[in-house]
Amino acid sequence: MGYFLYKGLKKPLIFFGLKDKYIYYAMGSAIGGLLTVAILSSLFGIFGMLIGAAIGGTGVFLSYKTQDSKGLYNKTKNEKELHIIPSNLKNIKYRTLKTKL
Repeated sequence: MGYFLYKGLKKPLIFFGLKDKYIYYAMGSAIGGLLTVAILSSLFGIFGMLIGAAIGGTGVFLSYKTQDSKGLYNKTKNEKELHIIPSNLKNIKYRTLKTKL
């Protein structure tokens, strides 16, 4: 029994529960938070460091929340539409057209 050569290649990349593009969003937020910590801690001391850590943590948290609400792919959500399917639709008989040769 063998394995497929490219097994699992079409699955999205998952890292700490984040998928695909949201990994990069969280990574950018974390690196931006570290830079903000470095800049604000040199200017304002410990309070600047706490503010920078809060900014970075908020960015990572929002990337998790955005993934949960919007999903991995851009899809249009039609929450305000109402679809009514008649119950007598299954009783309709379809006639087939016979062609004469």
